[in-house]
Amino acid sequence: MIARARELAAGRPDLTFVEGDFLTADLATAGYDFICSVSAIHHMDFEAALARMRQMLRPGGTLVVVGLAHAATPAEWAVTIAAAPVVRIIKVLRRAHGPEGMPVAAPPMSYGQVRAAARRLLPGMRYRRHVLRRYSLTWEKPGR
Repeated sequence: MIARARELAAGRPDLTFVEGDFLTADLATAGYDFICSVSAIHHMDFEAALARMRQMLRPGGTLVVVGLAHAATPAEWAVTIAAAPVVRIIKVLRRAHGPEGMPVAAPPMSYGQVRAAARRLLPGMRYRRHVLRRYSLTWEKPGR
């Protein structure tokens, strides 16, 4: 995916790509005003990744996570089933498919598990569930 990103960013010398394990890569502590993770956190240890993002964010900075989860409770299943026709229509209309070579992994956590862990690690975060099995977390680091 890094090779594809570099192709798409050709001619943009202001962009830097870092290839490596996010949890151990040499990245600045409290060095970022904005961190965004899209459909990636379910490939990592969720709590370790959120803690690392929290640590990397400057005071007053914003963290946005768009992730995937699975239904585990009857209420979560009801929402999943009710959204199924909409999800199918959206995928057909958009001719949805992932980029070639994109790694795929089933989300190990349920929506409830994600919400509970995020509340514990990111006090005051905003959680929203979306169609297409997505959720979003938005958090502003205190201190500015």
